[in-house]
Amino acid sequence: MHNEPGGSSFDIKGILKAQCNRSPMLFIDRVCHCVPGQSATSEKNFTYNEWFFPTHYEDDPNVPGFVLVESLVQSFLMTFLSLPEHFGSRTSFLTIKETQFRRRVVPGDRLVIDSTLTSLKRGIATGTSIGRVDGELAVSTDVTIGLPKILEKYKPKT
Repeated sequence: MHNEPGGSSFDIKGILKAQCNRSPMLFIDRVCHCVPGQSATSEKNFTYNEWFFPTHYEDDPNVPGFVLVESLVQSFLMTFLSLPEHFGSRTSFLTIKETQFRRRVVPGDRLVIDSTLTSLKRGIATGTSIGRVDGELAVSTDVTIGLPKILEKYKPKT
């Protein structure tokens, strides 16, 4: 694993260096392949020990939609947070669009997420993330994320 800016893969220690998400809200386990400034493929292994399964739902556990979306976004973050100039930067949601849920994700499933960066300009990153379980489409979304440290430079002066 390469855990430094510009790396082609990241284990959990590298992910923690690259982005600001922490447990219990860190929802990717590793970045298997990364082309900084272009794409990232990440994995999340869901086990019954996850904090949300007992309440969602006790008799029929499945991953809540917000957890799936956040997993997709965290993979997407690695497409540009892997760049040396953005490594470790804070981020903020700007939009989440066209989210589709196609398959339930349950304990024991491994979500493989393919994320693509389509644009990174003036502190605004746009792209797509697609999550699959055993090759079957589970969830997808288009996202726009802001980098506050850069966006601040373009704010009108009062």
